[in-house]
Amino acid sequence: MTSVLVVANGPMQRQMAGPSIRCLELSRVLHARGHQVTVALPAPTDLPDQGFPLVVYTADSIVSLARRADVVLVQGYVLRRHPDLAHVHSRIVVDLYDPFPLENLLVFQRAPMERREAEHLESITAIWEQLARGDFFLCSSERQRDFWVGGLTAMNRVNPYTYSEDPTLRNLIDVVPFGIPSVPASSTQRAIRSRVAGVGRDDIVLLWGGGVYNWFDPAILIRAVGRLADRHPRLRLVFMGGAHPEPGINELMWAVPEARRLADELDLTDRFVFFNDTWVPYEARADWLLDADVGVSTHFDHVETRFSFRTRVLDYFWAGLPVICTAGDTIADTVASRELGATVPPEDLDAVVAAIDHMAADRRWRNACSRRVRDFAAALTWETVAEPLVRYCESGVAAADGGWALRGRPFSTIAASLVTPAAMPRSGLRRTLRAAYDRLPLTVRRSRSMRWAVREVRRLRAPRSRPRSRR
Repeated sequence: MTSVLVVANGPMQRQMAGPSIRCLELSRVLHARGHQVTVALPAPTDLPDQGFPLVVYTADSIVSLARRADVVLVQGYVLRRHPDLAHVHSRIVVDLYDPFPLENLLVFQRAPMERREAEHLESITAIWEQLARGDFFLCSSERQRDFWVGGLTAMNRVNPYTYSEDPTLRNLIDVVPFGIPSVPASSTQRAIRSRVAGVGRDDIVLLWGGGVYNWFDPAILIRAVGRLADRHPRLRLVFMGGAHPEPGINELMWAVPEARRLADELDLTDRFVFFNDTWVPYEARADWLLDADVGVSTHFDHVETRFSFRTRVLDYFWAGLPVICTAGDTIADTVASRELGATVPPEDLDAVVAAIDHMAADRRWRNACSRRVRDFAAALTWETVAEPLVRYCESGVAAADGGWALRGRPFSTIAASLVTPAAMPRSGLRRTLRAAYDRLPLTVRRSRSMRWAVREVRRLRAPRSRPRSRR
């Protein structure tokens, strides 16, 4: 039995978003496999008893909790907020399923450039620190794994030590996708039909599960439903995710008010397009999913799409919903190859209209897609997808390059250490040191240890007084 500490990046409550859901479900799997699991939370929880401790951590207590664990699982900004975690002797597992620096490019896209620079440096520094310290890394797909192997290479974690231990690097980074519960989705009550004013029992419901974030394109769905209103008067588009449960997120998401404004302008609000104002509790989401006919997700064509893993579509799979989604990410490739619904090119309104029209008009095809979805979903349970993490907790070891002094240091910052004064003129060495320093994040350059290092370098560069002659 291994002692595992799972450190959540955000609140873990009945109303929670993807990262906290992932922490909870992975913890449940590890606990069921016999490991001693503790989940550390940044805020109190209202969840019922899970069979393992859910404890609120502080800056002082988190290190103490980590020292008592064999394995510590972190995600997001946890290491950034609590840098002392990097110095515990426990094995650190870093969950990279959410490449948030790419998301933040869109979250802050409309902010002043100074704010965008600061937010990007903060997020990319958080990633650097994780890549430098982690003993084992998780990601959501093989495409994501390629992305993160590139990052690990740049951070000098793909090196003779890690390669010699495992030429495939699976011992360093492996795929643990988002999963679905092994228990089939079941409903306790209707959440949409005859409960949302304007949606009837016989209507065709397109459900947008989860939040409306800036990297999505809800407008194209709203416009498509408007076009089809005369042809399919029973068509309804329902946005399930209202106000985000984490403080500060809603103010950054302009996609929500813009979607509402467009629906108002087209006179579709509460007639064909409906917005839920609250965040649906995690354990209640099946009531919404099973009250829909089709799951939808549309996004723009950008780098976030390329490496994303649309977790809301996993919920559609769990509920047996056929899917209409934009092409370009891993999940969309699966939808297309396994005929689980329809994929459309980004920002192609005619294609979205045609896909919805086909899904609404052809019930036999819709039901056939649903059967294929249910068959495919059986392989996506948390117990199945978490196997690499379970295996690491049972028999994994610290990273093979743990004793190497240059581990986790970008090559730009170690160039100077590979060049001795004898091998390079003093002026060239100064230029190399300066170039390496300029590439460091602003937060690192302003740190106490870096200021001390700069003072030492300047002291060593100062001309020494010559000893007086004894003649």
